[in-house]
Amino acid sequence: MRRMLIVGAGQSGLQLALGLQAHGYDVTLMSNRTADEIRTGRVMSTQCMFHTALQHERDLEINFWEEQAPRILGLGVSVAGPVTPLGHPRLVDWLGRLNGYAQSVDQRLKMAGWMEAFERRGGRLVVHGAAVSDLNFLAERYDLVLVAAGKGELGSLFRRDAARSPYTTPQRALAVAYVHGLAPRLEHPGLEAVRCNMVPDVGELYIMPALTTSGRADILFWEAIPGGPADVFQGVTDPSEHLALTLELMEWFTPWEYGRATRVELTDAGGTLSGRYAPTVRDPVGRLPGGGLVLGVADVVVTNDPLTGQGSNSAAKCAASYLASIVEHGDRPFDEAWMRRTFERFWATARHVTKWTNAMLAPPPEHIVRLLGAAGQLPAVAHRFVNGFDDPADFEHYFYEPDKTAAFLEEAEAGATGDPEAPEAMGTDPADDPAEETAGEAAGQVG
Repeated sequence: MRRMLIVGAGQSGLQLALGLQAHGYDVTLMSNRTADEIRTGRVMSTQCMFHTALQHERDLEINFWEEQAPRILGLGVSVAGPVTPLGHPRLVDWLGRLNGYAQSVDQRLKMAGWMEAFERRGGRLVVHGAAVSDLNFLAERYDLVLVAAGKGELGSLFRRDAARSPYTTPQRALAVAYVHGLAPRLEHPGLEAVRCNMVPDVGELYIMPALTTSGRADILFWEAIPGGPADVFQGVTDPSEHLALTLELMEWFTPWEYGRATRVELTDAGGTLSGRYAPTVRDPVGRLPGGGLVLGVADVVVTNDPLTGQGSNSAAKCAASYLASIVEHGDRPFDEAWMRRTFERFWATARHVTKWTNAMLAPPPEHIVRLLGAAGQLPAVAHRFVNGFDDPADFEHYFYEPDKTAAFLEEAEAGATGDPEAPEAMGTDPADDPAEETAGEAAGQVG
């Protein structure tokens, strides 16, 4: 029986451990915290997972919370216009339907539950914050060592890949608050949806339904441009102050969202999170002082900004890809050549996430402004854009190049027949908003 060591008990590490376990491997998992410490600790992410990533969990029969978590059926985009005496109006607002529902399960619930399942199924759990010296000692005792925790010293094992990493500094300052008491969107009160609110020169506010340790909740997630007016969370440690700042920013920059947040309260004392990091791709093979090799997993080697909600999705896809590569390799040695082939197999998918996310971090070019505006009038455009969150490879066909965007919009306009079976997109009724521009006119003011 082949012996595997996985360092890190996040989405990728635990999913891979449970998958290898199901295939009969002898798996040891190292975590720096116990299941109880994770469950009662601070929130770790926003983790909205789309259909493909959720299917990887179903395939392993570890989708333990699927029946309890809200089913997210749509994703909406709003764009704020220039400030007025009453604040920022909405210039663009629409909702696109997902082909398969998404879900967000608080990782405190998921990781703790998966860790307990791993132990129940006979897995060996070691609670220890691993250092390079630990791996140097352990590497020769295992057939393969996978590193799925890249903070601190372990991250130094994997060199930055400059050719695949255009940014050297953080492009957003992140601030998350889990809340109870958020009212539904008036435009679609019976439909669960992620709402992406873009505020030019300020950042983005995401709002998403979730399942947390105390039940149904919503996540308020600011992605602030560093140094901008929403970059106010650095050094804030009090959860109540964090929430107050979140709401103040909502009241001024996204008043249409603030109106349903006036009665919210934090889900628990650990329901806030803030930070920032530079998106980075790293060499996947780490070399230990003693000469042993380790393979980096998921965001240890491909770290994207959470702007496009791809972190846990990419982690699930990486775990599934690595699992397939390991099982297919049989009894052969896990040498450096195999490690690099295994990463490149994952990178074939991950590169689309990195390209799209990095593009979204920059001010939108004119053709993307037109695309987002047109989505409010053309359901096919909204539908295709939101389903790219599940399959970012599709953006290659219409998103990055102006001529491809123009061709797509022309095709969508030609196909706009008013068919009641067409994918749904909601536009804002100008009577409900201070901005009276149509989506097409308003789009020209974005960015």
